Amino acid sequence: MPTSYEQLLDATIQHLQSLKEQGVRHVPVQAQTLASLAQARGPVAVAPAARPVPVISTSTAPLPVRSTPVAPVPPMAFAAPVAPAPPPAAAPRVALDPQAKTAAIQELRERALVCVKCEHLATSRKNVVFGVGDINALLMFVGEAPGADEDAQGEPFVGAAGQLLTRIIQTMGLSRQTVYIANILKCRPDTPDQPAGNRKPTPAEMNACIPYLHAQIDLIQPKVIVALGGTAVEGLLGKTEGITRLRGNWHTYRGVPLMPTFHPSYLLRNQALHEKRKVWEDMLAVMEHLGLNISEKQRGYFLKT
Repeated sequence: MPTSYEQLLDATIQHLQSLKEQGVRHVPVQAQTLASLAQARGPVAVAPAARPVPVISTSTAPLPVRSTPVAPVPPMAFAAPVAPAPPPAAAPRVALDPQAKTAAIQELRERALVCVKCEHLATSRKNVVFGVGDINALLMFVGEAPGADEDAQGEPFVGAAGQLLTRIIQTMGLSRQTVYIANILKCRPDTPDQPAGNRKPTPAEMNACIPYLHAQIDLIQPKVIVALGGTAVEGLLGKTEGITRLRGNWHTYRGVPLMPTFHPSYLLRNQALHEKRKVWEDMLAVMEHLGLNISEKQRGYFLKT
């Protein structure tokens, strides 16, 4: 039976092989990251901190792969807009060493912060919006892309819609610090032809950026994912039936139960009590799945008296 360390190593090798096939030849790794990862197995020699460690050579020889099966890492799309890829297979769910997990999340963040795969987004962004919250969270919220406020602050869901999402989370008896919040896109979609506002990310942009989200999900290992809005559902599940028909029904994404619901911005535009109740019913289903205590007061929110 392979250890958690060996399964994490297998997944890392698979990911590096995928990067190599895409033309990536070197990935800088900080010495302290290697030291944290090594603690899960035992002491090893670590290169000096000032020297980046190349982990993919320019050789055409294949990287060694262990026999333990791991989920394939889907290739990143850079071509013209195409339909979003179908949900990939779930990665093995193993208990990760806390120090190794923290180091892996930090390394992933550092790669995302310097990502230039979408050159038009990299040149127009102010900040990369990686994600925020507890990396051991049971509940993960996923939106489509940062807006202007998020781009300015470098944190997801901090504008008006984000403030409403925070109130929803608090009404569930949780907080932003105890859940994890991220987007499919880590950069704000550029709007070169308009002075303000946001635009929907293209399928090609989402396909190019979604490997970062996949890695976040596989490392955090939430028990439930909430997809916020139709675009997020389209990017995750490849479904285009519309959020009105999809919300309230459980789906599975990377082996994790997923609940689609309306984006908070929709509730800002539509203040009808019955629309608020729909979102709250979705959250009640999430709470029940997580085994959270639900009071009669919570069950009665937004019901007509």
